[in-house]
Amino acid sequence: MAVKTLPAGRGVRSGGDKVRAWVSYGVLVIGSLSFILPFIWMVTTSLKDQSQIYTFPVEWVPEPVMWENYARLFAQAPMWTYLRNTLIITVIGVVFSLIGSSIAAYAFARLRFPGRDIMFFTMLATIMIPSWATLIPTYIMFGKLGWLDTYLPILLPALFATPFNTFLLRQFFLSIPQELEDAAKVDGAGTVKCFVLIVLPMARSAMLIVGLFAFLYYWNDFLGPLIYLSSDNKFPISLGIMNFAGQQVQDFALMMAAATIAIAPCVILFFVAQRWFIQGVVITGVKG
Repeated sequence: MAVKTLPAGRGVRSGGDKVRAWVSYGVLVIGSLSFILPFIWMVTTSLKDQSQIYTFPVEWVPEPVMWENYARLFAQAPMWTYLRNTLIITVIGVVFSLIGSSIAAYAFARLRFPGRDIMFFTMLATIMIPSWATLIPTYIMFGKLGWLDTYLPILLPALFATPFNTFLLRQFFLSIPQELEDAAKVDGAGTVKCFVLIVLPMARSAMLIVGLFAFLYYWNDFLGPLIYLSSDNKFPISLGIMNFAGQQVQDFALMMAAATIAIAPCVILFFVAQRWFIQGVVITGVKG
């Protein structure tokens, strides 16, 4: 009976490959711990009393668990107002991002007009411009429009498309067969109808990814509200926590409780939709 032998280099990992794999896993574990330990410390500190916070070595498990820290937080700070404002900004920002970026992406992916590629690459080039480089001109512009201390400077720019979201959606639109739209046009459908009835339904996954990225951006946005908002009753939670922390005198338990509340939706969203985040990275490499 003949015995088959595996081709050299296939089926059996060499010692060098195993070492590289173990080193890679070790680096990943260390990196993961370096990110997760501060998060665990933040959550546990929010459930401690003052005497436990300053102990050394660190007591990772609070005893007793001080759930009343969260009740004290909501009693001492307008957290419900901050959360409501953040939700308003986030929902409108996500909707505006989807509308503006999808229209621009479809134009760059399907429409033919002079200077299209130059405009697209110019738009992508703006990603390399730091936001603070244009901070003063945009602040003056919005001030002359009378939009300061409103949500308009934070939300309205999304209607005019953001470069990264536009690039991501354009990459996905390019992967949709052109023949589907050509067949619809033969039946009398116009450009808008093709976009709304054919392209958008087929791009649900890409739209969801853009919505997730937009949610994280607007939920965690700090610079925009800091620059354009001045009324405490309009602050989102990112700015509200800074305002609240500035009023505290070393009450780290309440500060960590506020930080935990702010980050909890993002953590939950990541665990629920992590495969979509990963797919968002993959989509950017589809057909350029």
